[in-house]
This record gives sequence, structure tokens and C-alpha cells, in this order.
Amino acid sequence: MDAVFWSRILTAETLSFHIIFATIGVGVPLFISLAEAWGIWKKDNHYIMLAKRWTRGFVITVAVGVVTGTCIGLMLSLLWPQFMQLAGNVISLPLFMETFAFFVEAIFLGIYLYTWDRFKNPWIHWASSVPIVIGSSMSAVFITIVNAFMNTPAGFRLENGKAVDIDPIAAMLNPATPSKVAHVLSSAYLTCGFLLASIAAYHILKGRNHVYYKKALRLTMITGFILAIATFAAGDLSGKFLAKYQPTKLAAAEWHFETTKQAPLVFGGVLNKETQEVKYGIKIPFALSILAGNSPNHEVKGLHDIPQDLWPPLYIHYLFDGMVAIGFYLLLISALFAIQWYRKKGNQWSPWLLRGIVLGAPLAFIAIQLGWIFAEVGRQPWIITGVLKVDKAATTADHVSSTTWAFSALFLALGILTCTVLYRLFRHNRAEQELAKRYGL
Repeated sequence: MDAVFWSRILTAETLSFHIIFATIGVGVPLFISLAEAWGIWKKDNHYIMLAKRWTRGFVITVAVGVVTGTCIGLMLSLLWPQFMQLAGNVISLPLFMETFAFFVEAIFLGIYLYTWDRFKNPWIHWASSVPIVIGSSMSAVFITIVNAFMNTPAGFRLENGKAVDIDPIAAMLNPATPSKVAHVLSSAYLTCGFLLASIAAYHILKGRNHVYYKKALRLTMITGFILAIATFAAGDLSGKFLAKYQPTKLAAAEWHFETTKQAPLVFGGVLNKETQEVKYGIKIPFALSILAGNSPNHEVKGLHDIPQDLWPPLYIHYLFDGMVAIGFYLLLISALFAIQWYRKKGNQWSPWLLRGIVLGAPLAFIAIQLGWIFAEVGRQPWIITGVLKVDKAATTADHVSSTTWAFSALFLALGILTCTVLYRLFRHNRAEQELAKRYGL
């Protein structure tokens, strides 16, 4: 059990660190491509400069993402050997395809980075950004497919503890894939939109009212508003998936104990574990039934109809609440900005609105963290639902604890180094100065 505990801690720590850079790696290329395309279309060098500066920062984060992603690949084999032995043959195709997608992204990132101003037709350079967007997004898709398989395994039959009659395509197209892929991509794009918007909003708050920052904020927040709506649609799809395929996770997330129709959705509160009563929570009538089945009369399965040894930790309720609350916040802030922009007479540069945008970036990354923890912890005690439990999949090797501390030091050093490099990269090279020097703006 000591090895299981430390294997879980080390894996969770690595994923928590990696997912920051993985999210940036998926979302930022989309905004780079949008900025350059809009700049070429409008013949506006402010947007071209946005694409250039965002690319410089993006390259740094990609390097760190590669390192931490490699660590995760090693940990799957070293810390969870029974999982890889059982699932490796079934789900190896998307793992391979993820590597191929990364190669596409890396190759075209080099081309994109070193061919600025080398083509008479600027659309040729922009075209090299498209494979980067596709490669980064597909990399996330293939890894998400692996995680989806762990939630709803398909494409094989278990015989004497071994996977037989393997169908890798069926494994990839398991029931969890559509909702998980949609949610991962939309939330990554949304988070990066707020990350880039918060940088622009911060500079405007500091009195740097150059039009460059205002254009950056408009581009990221208007796009962010669209992505916030898409993320909520993906979240709704995920809720219906949980109700059908993982009712235990949904019931635990909502502290829903009795199978019933017209089930309320509980937000917040404190659970009395003995009486299973919720105090101080906000109950929204019929909302859980509507989320699960688009009808207030939809029956939602309760935890009392599930063996208690298969219940996930009930604290996932707070993870779910936090994720949803932050999602509403991001939708509200982006909607307010979009309304002010559309009205023309509104104050898009209100200090309170700008502060809300700046706050949105760290909150978005917190939501990403809450989301993946909810997805993994909500599946407990299974590592592959209904097939293999976590305590049967982990290594039995000694000294996993010392390895955990060593990786903790590595991640701390990487985090400090990354922040330092990014800070120094832009500290003495302001956008206003670069625009004046290169374009005379």
C-alpha cells in the first residue's frame, strides 16, 4: 500500500505540472494562427506582432511540456506495470498516434518560427501554422482517447486476466471519447484565451494604453466568449455521459443517495456522512435530472443502489462545484466584455472588468486542475473501470517515495526556470518598442 500511495502521489504531481503546459500547448497555437490570419486579412501589423510574440513564449512552454510529457510516459510503465501489461496492447494505437501528432507539430513549429517575412505571399507562412494547430489538438485528442478508454473500456474481451479479441478502433471509439475530447479541447482553448487576455488586460491596467494591447484583448475575449459557450455545451454532453455510463461518479459528485426522478442539483454545502444529509447547500430543483436526461422526470441513480466499496471519495463534489462555478465566471466575464464591445458605447476598458479578466486566467487553470482530478478520482477505486483496480495495477517496488521527492525538486526547478526565462524574454523587449522599430507604429 505504501508503493500504491506514493505511485498515486507522484503520478498526480506530474500530471498537475504537465497539464499546465499541455493546456498551453493545445490552446495557444489556435490564437497564434487566428492573430496572424486576421493581421494579414486586415493588413494590420499589430496582429502580426501578436502572433510573433505569442510564438516566442509558446516555444518555451513547449520545451517544458515535452520534458514532463516524457516523464508521464515513463511513469505509466514504471509505476503502473499491471495497467500497461493489460491495456498496452489494446490502446497502444492512440499512444503511437499521439507521438506522430507531436512530430507534425514540432516540425511545422520550426518552419513557422524561422520563416517569418521569407515569403512574398504572407498566407504561405500562415499556412504553416495550420499543421501546428492540428498537431497540437490531435495530440490532446489521442491522449484523451486513452483516458476515455480507462473510463469506458471497449474493444477487447478479458480471458484469464488477459485482453483477447482486440479491436483497437473500437477501443479508441469507446463511449467516453466524444464527450471527453469535446470538453478537453474547448476548455484548453478557453483557458488559453483567458491567459493571453489577462496579459493584455494587466498591461492596460498598468497604464500602457497602446492599441496593440486593446486589439489583443478584443481578439482573445471575443473568441473566449464563443469558446465559453462551447465549453458549457461540452460540459452538458459530459453530464449526460456520466448519467448513462458512470452513474456512480455523477451521484458522488452531487451527493445524490436515493434513486429518484426530479432530482435536484446540489451546489456547495456540508455533508453529514452518518445521516447523509447536506447542510448549507444550495439545491436547484430538477436540475440534476435535466442535466442527466434533458427532462425533470428523468430518473437519476443514487449511491444507495451501488455497493459502498465502489463509491469514489465524496469530496469530488467540491471539485465538480469549483469547476462549474469557474466556468460560469469565465462565461460571465467574457459575455460582459462582448456586450460592451458590441454596444460600442460601453466601457470595454473598465478597471473592474479588466481586473475580472486578469483573475480569469488563474481561475481557468484551477478549473483545468479540478477537472482532471475529478475525472481520475471520480473513477476510483478503478484504474480501468470494471476491469482493474488501482491497488492491483501499481508497482510493488521500494523507494517510490524518494523518487517522488526527487521529481518534486525537478518540477520546482523547471517551474522557476520557465518563469524566469519568460520574464526575461519580454521584460526589456516591450511590444511598443518592437512595433516602432519594425513597423514604425
